[in-house]
Amino acid sequence: MADRDKQYKYRQEIQQMMYVSGETGEPSVETTGIIEDIVRQQVVEILRSCTELAARRGSRSITINDLIFQIRDDAPKVSRLRTFLSWKDVRKNVKDSDDKGGEADLGAGEDPVGGVVPGGPVDDTTKKNKKAKVGLPWEPSSFYGVEVPEREDEEDEEEEEMNYITLQRLRKADERTKAMTREEYVTWSEFRQASFTYRKGKRFREWAGFGQVTDSKPSDDIVDILGFLTFEMVQTLTEEALKIKDYEDLLKERTGGDNAAGTKKRKLAQGLFDPPSEGRTPVEARHVQEAFRRLQARPKKQRAMLNGTRLQQHTGLKLF
Repeated sequence: MADRDKQYKYRQEIQQMMYVSGETGEPSVETTGIIEDIVRQQVVEILRSCTELAARRGSRSITINDLIFQIRDDAPKVSRLRTFLSWKDVRKNVKDSDDKGGEADLGAGEDPVGGVVPGGPVDDTTKKNKKAKVGLPWEPSSFYGVEVPEREDEEDEEEEEMNYITLQRLRKADERTKAMTREEYVTWSEFRQASFTYRKGKRFREWAGFGQVTDSKPSDDIVDILGFLTFEMVQTLTEEALKIKDYEDLLKERTGGDNAAGTKKRKLAQGLFDPPSEGRTPVEARHVQEAFRRLQARPKKQRAMLNGTRLQQHTGLKLF
């Protein structure tokens, strides 16, 4: 048991991510262990596919585009990831401009107050710090040498879909936090910073199998992207497991599933003077396993196309 616990390196981070995703109880070691195994399996599959893709173009190092290509079918997630990379680039440019702005500030002290010349270095810095759009080589816009200028009021379908999903997540977060006390909300805010990679680069590289799955030395951007994706994986698993558990609890409440085995007596509604019911139990390992099974299910259209044929149905690992 002790050897098994040693291989799990992210129990605390997974607990925090599950708390942010709606699981306010304390999950068992088995539950967090299964989630960590699933997430690691997903990361290894992503790295393996990226390595194969890099080898096709004659390179040993994987790139950001190789990672994004693995989730290209999930347009909202790709859009969120592009936004994440864009703002990361903005923060980097702001930091660089702040580091180089010390000498400029000393020189600007000779000018009179309010003597800022419009169109000077401030505008250049502002343009540089503007959020840039991350282009992808498989997009139609990359096929042409001339790029069409974008309008500020123009949003594509991916951004609209991303904004809708973002609003849905904000609504869920509001529902989870509106009944929290001040201390609980502070805890929830701190747990939102949980990450597999932030200040854990060496641990994550060993855990993900860099050097075994791929010979490429990962850049900071690749590690950050994997940190973004691993948080999304834990959140997706937790939300799906909570749906399964809530449906199971609803069936138990309606059919009296907590009664003795073999009885079909309906559970009576709780009265005014009845003792309070037991506290909410956390998500169990079987809920996570069922959530993973549902997330791995193939669309009916994809399965129907192979009906009546002798083609073998390949069931590879599906990324989520």
